[in-house]
Amino acid sequence: QVQLVESGGGLVQAGGSLRLSCAASGRTFSSYAMGWFRQAPGKEREFVSTITWSGAGTYYADSVKGRFAISRDNAKNTVYLQMNSLKPEDTAVYYCAARYYTGTYYARTWSEYDYWGQGTQVTVSS
Repeated sequence: QVQLVESGGGLVQAGGSLRLSCAASGRTFSSYAMGWFRQAPGKEREFVSTITWSGAGTYYADSVKGRFAISRDNAKNTVYLQMNSLKPEDTAVYYCAARYYTGTYYARTWSEYDYWGQGTQVTVSS
């Protein structure tokens, strides 16, 4: 069982930056691929980014590529999402997810993940 707790959301002006964190419980964090998803009001949950168990591989949605960066610290059981050059269309609830997997495939659908956090709100004003 893994519990995920996101933090770092908030209100920021367009062009600004935020850093989201996701702290995981348990001693097997390094056996999990981690992902970030987001859901805006009235829209489906969408993939943002994922990182392999080791941190060696990352993958991004086209909408955030070049602006967002995912990273992890396995010693701290934490995954991060650095968000730069934020746009109003980035406004959403951001969710952290964990997938018990130590391969190199990049899971990009929410159903492929085993555990979810409660989400953190990110609001970007124009």
